[in-house]
Amino acid sequence: MTISEEVESWKVGALAASTGVTVRALHHYDHIGLLSPSSRNVAGHRLYTTQDVTRLYRISLLRRLGFPLEQISHVLDDPDWDLPAAVRRHLVDTQRRAAIAAALCNRLTVMADQLAAHTTSPSPDQMFGALEEMTMLDSSVHSTTTILIYDDLPAAHEYVVRVYGLTPGELERTPDGTAVHGEVRAGEQVIWMHPAGDGFRSPRDLGGVTGMTVINVDDADAHHARSVAAGAVIVEEPVDQNYGVREYGARDPEGQLWFFHSPLD
Repeated sequence: MTISEEVESWKVGALAASTGVTVRALHHYDHIGLLSPSSRNVAGHRLYTTQDVTRLYRISLLRRLGFPLEQISHVLDDPDWDLPAAVRRHLVDTQRRAAIAAALCNRLTVMADQLAAHTTSPSPDQMFGALEEMTMLDSSVHSTTTILIYDDLPAAHEYVVRVYGLTPGELERTPDGTAVHGEVRAGEQVIWMHPAGDGFRSPRDLGGVTGMTVINVDDADAHHARSVAAGAVIVEEPVDQNYGVREYGARDPEGQLWFFHSPLD
């Protein structure tokens, strides 16, 4: 198959140079069927279109979020995938990193001016701040995002906010009203809520869980009392653990396990 001259396209080397994704990685994506070029020219060279570039962006974003390659194809083929929402979330993360970089730049400017003027040496607080910001920028691992699967996304979103006291985030819907993404927060921790679909099942459907969400709270007993009053299903009453926390467990209506703990004095 050939591609018309009117359609913008890139050979594999040009795409690699423009995106920073290696030619080897692009060949591997093609080999496993994750990203195959839409066309080839008369010489048989791979030609990637704008649609392919969009798919590559989605692949790179999902890899940044920690998805393994074998799961990415399921997410990409999900008809409820919302590219605008993904770009917005990517923008928020990039803005956060830009703010850290700007703060570090300002701090280093003050330190450099002090040293150049021979007036004073940078204080320990300045050094601590610079080290913290450097670590936040340089670490290859910056944060974690938990993703939980639900059959009824709006009901689950309402439940964990009302019963567990989590901070509500956005609940995104398609034009026909179908919920396709939900977010809640536990402090700085973001928890995403994804609709069940091909390759993604709610614990209620599976008949068991393979993980749990653990959240640190100020007072496990007070949080337990609040949750019970709101109708929580408790699977473990508050108990002192030998690893230094007091902890209780709960199960939400679709079978996800939640544990809440606070440090022992």
